[in-house]
Amino acid sequence: MIRDIQRFTLADLSLPVKTLFTGYLLVIGLGLLFAGAQIMLTHGMADGKLGLSVDDIVYSYHGNHDGPDASKLESKLHGSMKENAPPEVRIALLKWAGEGAPVGEWEGNIKPLVEQHCAPCHANMPGLANLSDKAVMDTMTTRDEGASFSTLTRVSHIHLFGIAFIFFFVGWIFTYATGFSPLVKAILIFTPFGFLIVDVASWWLTKMNPNFAWLVIIGGFGYSMASTVMIFTSLYQMWIAPLHTIKPANPVAEK
Repeated sequence: MIRDIQRFTLADLSLPVKTLFTGYLLVIGLGLLFAGAQIMLTHGMADGKLGLSVDDIVYSYHGNHDGPDASKLESKLHGSMKENAPPEVRIALLKWAGEGAPVGEWEGNIKPLVEQHCAPCHANMPGLANLSDKAVMDTMTTRDEGASFSTLTRVSHIHLFGIAFIFFFVGWIFTYATGFSPLVKAILIFTPFGFLIVDVASWWLTKMNPNFAWLVIIGGFGYSMASTVMIFTSLYQMWIAPLHTIKPANPVAEK
């Protein structure tokens, strides 16, 4: 009969190895917090309100096909870009987009506003649309179709490759934890990978059908919680748990 024998525990590791693991887990934990903040400030503002909702997910991936902000430019100006332009500039851009983005107003009225207030970021930061380019602006003033398939392809492979490495090392450190049966430990280690697949797959499903938007929230919440449990458990067993098992150096002196 084959038994699961764990020869080393987190408490048994040498000080340099504990320090290495701790530094990694602390940085990863901080990275998860900033990732959550970034989601709240981008996708979480898609409907113009702070906080991640199903509407935010639908607007980000499926698009906003109805209402007064049905173009991507209007959706952004009502949502995540609302605070990034002076009110008079924002109103002028919204009015122009709402009137169907007439070409005659571009050169004389709209382009100077874009170059002054939008281009400093959009023309120089990777990943942002260059709004000074009329062809790009034309795509921004048509009906908001959400994330494009090319964007989803690019972001999906980055997330799957990059985040899988994070979960691999967090899970590897957690393999040294004690107090869990092999089955429970295996489930916890696999859970972030499973929810990551659900998360990325739900982007594509939501793009095609907005009813799948709930899966995006479930996927992100699932892998975040599983990772948090493994990170805190590993840190606790490396540094705090050993303090409760240290025997007095002189038992007689303790009496």
